[in-house]
Order: sequence, then C-alpha cells, then structure tokens
Amino acid sequence: MKKTFIGIICLALIFGTYFFFIYKTPITNKNSTGQTIVAFGDSLVYGTGSTQGNDFVSLVSNELGQPIINLGVPGNTSASGLARIEEVIALKPKIVIVLFGGNDFLQKIPIDTTFQNIDEIVTRIHNTGSAVILLGVRGGLLTDPYADRFEEIAKNRNTAYVPNILSGLIGNTSRMSDAIHPNDTGYKIIADKVLTVFTKEF
Repeated sequence: MKKTFIGIICLALIFGTYFFFIYKTPITNKNSTGQTIVAFGDSLVYGTGSTQGNDFVSLVSNELGQPIINLGVPGNTSASGLARIEEVIALKPKIVIVLFGGNDFLQKIPIDTTFQNIDEIVTRIHNTGSAVILLGVRGGLLTDPYADRFEEIAKNRNTAYVPNILSGLIGNTSRMSDAIHPNDTGYKIIADKVLTVFTKEF
C-alpha cells in the first residue's frame, strides 16, 4: 500500500513537471501564412540612440536573414499605435513585434487605458491571422505595475513575450545613450532577447 502511494505521488510529480515546464499553449497564429515581419512601436523600435543599422530591429533582421519593416515612431503612446494599426494590417504580416507603453508611463496615462489599448492592438493583429511577439517595458521606478498586465495579455492572447525589454540597461551608462534610450551596446542586448524568442518559438 505504501509503495503504491509513493508510486502515485511520483507519477503526479512527473506529470506536474511535464505540464509546468514542457506543456505550453501554442502561440496564436504561430504558423501564419503572412508575407512580412513588422516591428511596431515607439522610439525603442525606431532605434533612437543607436547609430545607423544598430537599432535592435536591424540587428534582428540581419541575424534572421529576413527583412523586418520598422514602423517605430518616436513619442508614440499605446493610443497612437492603435490609431495607426491599419498601417500594420496593410502589410499582411506573419509576425508583428509589438512594443508600446514607455510613453504612456512618461505621460502618466492611466494604466487601464494603456493596457486596453495594447490588448486591442494585439487582438486586431491576431484577427488578421498574424502572430505577435509582445515586448514589455517597466512601468515604475520602485515598483512595476506594468509587469503583471503585460504578462496577462501575453497569457490571455497566447503571444510570444519578452518581459521588461530594458532590464539591465536603465541606469547603466555604458548601455544607454540617455536616460530612456539604449546605445548600440544596449540595443544589441535587446536584439539578443528578441532573437531568443524567434529561435525558441518560430
């Protein structure tokens, strides 16, 4: 009886480990038949602070050997992004890298508004049959109320996800061109994080 009980516990642990570490919900539209890869966001997508060709989008494109259309616009908030979502859809993308939220934080836009917009952006992209790689940013200095909200969207919408894309960069002058934008070194670190997702998920 004791051996049977121990056996049941062992099986439960094995299956629990499988589902926790191995089983993952498939990414929505992972096998998209779209035609392009698009990076959609604000100045971090645009590459403010980098030299020519050293923004993270260009670096990822070079490593993949595939063109990535850069639709980064400095100063864009999540609302700005939502207002130009048709630009993305018109490109018939198979994968869209989405990065918004930094300017919302700087402009003190209500957190619910920010994440309603980001969720709508992701949903609109999914509705076209495209996959999303969602990139997160930090939403505070001492605490980060954005973290759970980004994770919630990534989980609920089944996107690929990179949390807090500026982790390890903010405050490190060797990796930043100013207080909020990386330099070439910093963008290389971001590119490596995004490339890891491409390698693992696509």
